[in-house]
Parts: sequence; structure tokens; C-alpha cells
Amino acid sequence: MAQNESDGFGLEKLSEKFYEATGDLVEMGADSAEPEERYPDAYKRSTYLVVSQFAYLIGIPLNIFMNETTPPKMEIYKKLSENKNARIIRNLCMLRNAFEKKFLKILNKMKYEYMGISQMPELLPVECITELSYDGIHLRNTMEPNQYVVEFNSLISDRINNCKDIFPIWLNWSYIKDLFIMPNGTVEEGIKKAAAVFYENWNYYPYQVYMNWTPSDNGNILFNDKKFVTLLYSWNNDAFTDFSKITDASARTKNNIYEFIEKSNKTVFVVDCENSNPYKLCATINGLDQTYLNKIAKIILIDDINAVAAWQTLGSFVSIPIEYVLIERIKQNKSLVDIKLTTEVCKEFYENSVDSFILVSSDSDYWGLISSVTRAKFLVMVEFEKTGPDIKNALVTSGIFYCYIDDFYSGESDRIVISALLNEAQRYLDQYTKINLVEMVDSICKATRIDMAPAERKQFFDKHIRTLNVEISKTGEFSIQLKRPSAR
Repeated sequence: MAQNESDGFGLEKLSEKFYEATGDLVEMGADSAEPEERYPDAYKRSTYLVVSQFAYLIGIPLNIFMNETTPPKMEIYKKLSENKNARIIRNLCMLRNAFEKKFLKILNKMKYEYMGISQMPELLPVECITELSYDGIHLRNTMEPNQYVVEFNSLISDRINNCKDIFPIWLNWSYIKDLFIMPNGTVEEGIKKAAAVFYENWNYYPYQVYMNWTPSDNGNILFNDKKFVTLLYSWNNDAFTDFSKITDASARTKNNIYEFIEKSNKTVFVVDCENSNPYKLCATINGLDQTYLNKIAKIILIDDINAVAAWQTLGSFVSIPIEYVLIERIKQNKSLVDIKLTTEVCKEFYENSVDSFILVSSDSDYWGLISSVTRAKFLVMVEFEKTGPDIKNALVTSGIFYCYIDDFYSGESDRIVISALLNEAQRYLDQYTKINLVEMVDSICKATRIDMAPAERKQFFDKHIRTLNVEISKTGEFSIQLKRPSAR
């Protein structure tokens, strides 16, 4: 046998040097969590969804999730443990990581004691082997540890795309995927190179777990979503800028909203749909404590016929009753939303005993309403880029609290976004592709002068027409094709 095969792709010498340098520190799974004080205030409002999902899949140990002082969240661990595709990737990554960290000891057990991987619970997480078998992944039996690394890499590469839907759609999947793929991980040179990089820089890897990146001293890269996602994009020569996806409004902002609701007798949201964003508002409402949301009587949506269609589906994604008011235009260039919003507020105040209004609009025209209905209490929600300094100064001078709906965490607002996209896609398809297939069969029978009995026509319809295929080209064009029987 060639020398490079007998020493495990040259990993034996690399692993020996690794242990000489690190001793048992790697065995202990050193905690690389860092105090929040080391980071700017910008990090303090970050979320932990993405780092928890990634930490689970890449094989961060369970005790890190269980530790309340470390970033990955236990609720994400529990959720993903129920996902077969996620379990498979995690178990493969944990086994690969054990081989990377303890290659020399595993090699010696195999070479001199003829032990299989299921016989080394002190070196390998044998429960991962059991779970993989339960999930239909049966590892080959071999006494060559490097072949196990090859197998782990092949299985991870083949199956990592099954976990794409675990992450939110706004996150670039290719950037995440690459972190799991060992470069050239099915050949000798690739495995040896990856091991050399890991051994030399092991203390930079998150919780000393292997991943594919260019190691650098960035502290705990899994500290929170903002840090991880910002670094992730920078590693790919890109920049992540939509921070509402990875941060949330401050505790001060939320507490002011809660105090406003708590002090009111009856509160309603009144929304200027023409000057608000349905996706951001949905994220804002869902980011508030349900105890306080239960005290809000309803949401009144004042919508112009030309506004975003997603407003019509908002009620499916929030827990507050929706009253939807659609305003037709008398003149196409003149919206009546401002007038209708004013009348709805006055009606609720004078007729329905509503004393407090959360007004959602980035239009300054509502100032006349606020300054006129002085006995009512107002809290205003706006969008940062659409709100000028004059109206903000007027609100502050009058002691009216305002906040930005941009600040609330929107990373899990995929459902309303997807719903809006699918609704519009269906409308588009209905406009251009609506075909009555029964009428089509009548037409083709006439064109071919074929007289078919009702039973024969039904059989033809079920066998050849109901089985239509849609083919989509690389440029996005699609065509409808019939399944044809063989000519022979």
C-alpha cells in the first residue's frame, strides 16, 4: 500500500502535531462565547434564529444550546430535532468533526485494536451513527478512517440542499451551503488541506467545530444573527443591509407601546394602506407581546384601490380582527384615503368610545386630524425613509410617541411575503393561461371529425388531458405539453 494511504492521506502526522500543540483542550469543547460588552450597541438588538439553525446543522454540541449564556437557542434545537433532513446533516457533521479533531486516536484504534466506529464511544458520538441508521443512512464498514471522511463529505454534499427551506428566503442559501462543503472533500489532497487549515486555526472555528471558511480572528462568529450574517456576506464579497431581518425594536420602543395600550380604555389600529408597508406592519404586530395585542379592539385598514394587494391577506397573519375599508377613486389622480381615515377615526372616537389610536402612516397629512381631535390619544408608527423631520418634530413637541416599523424584526415574515407573491402569480397566470379543457376537447373532436361516445371521451380526457405537463425553460418561458403514447 502506498505511504499516503497507510497514514490516512497524511493526516496522521498532521493530527499528531495538532495534539502536541493543543493537548486536551479540544477534547473539552472550549466555549468561545464572549460577553456582549465587547460589541457595539448595534449588536444588542439582534436575533438568534439564523445562528441557532446553523449551529444545529453544523453540529454545535447540545450543551452549548442548553447553556443560557451562549447564543444558540434550545427551542430551535428541539424544533430541528424533529426534522429528518436536519438530523441527518447534523449527525454527519458531528461525526466528521469528531474525525477531524481525533483522527490520530481513531486511526490507532482501527489499526492496532481493529475497532469499528461504533465501538469508540469515548472518541465518536455513536448516537449519531444510530440516528443515521434510523433515518436510512447506513455507513460503510471500513478500517480506513479517511474513507469515512470521504463518505461524510459525499453525504453532506448530496443532502445539504434538503435543508434549504429551514432558513428564511431572504438569506442567500449558496453562502450558507458552502460552509458545509469541504473543498475537494472526496479526494486525498482536499481532505489533507482542510485538516491542515483546521489544525492550524482550530481556536477560530465556532466552538471548535469544522466548517468551510477562511479562518480569522472574529471572536465568536455565532454571537448573534447580526454578526454572523454580516460576516457571512462579507466572506462572499457581498454586503447585507436589511437589518430589520436580523434585529428587533428596542425594549424602550416596545415598552412605550405597551404603556400606551395599558393606559387606554379602548385602542384600535388605523392604517393608511397607501402610505404604509403591509409586510413591515405585519412584522411589527407579530413582534409585540400577545397580552397587549389582546387589548386592541381591531385594525382598520383604509385602502385605496391602487394600493398593494397584500393588505387583503393581512388578517390571515395577525391575531387582531381586521376591518377592511376599500376606497374607490372618483378621479383617477385623486386618492380619498386621507379623508376616509379622518372620518373613521372620528366615528370610532365619537360613536364607539375609542379613546386611543395607533395611527400607521408615513404621510404628514394626518397632522390635521391629530391636532383637531385633541381629546383622543395617538401613537404613530412610520417608516424611516418616508417620514420627514417636520412631522417628527411636531409629534415630539406635542408629546406624541412615534416609532419606526422598520425597526421591528421581519426575519420571519416569509409567510405573508410568499402569500402575496403566490396570489399575484395566480392572478397573472389566470389572466394569460386560463383554458377550459372540456371545451378544448370539443373543439379538437370537431377539428379532427372524430365522433367519440361519452365514455370514450371521458377515458381520453382522463388519460391524455388531465396529465398535462408544464415545461419551464432557463429563461422562464413555459409551455404546456401533452403526454403522448409511444408510436410503437
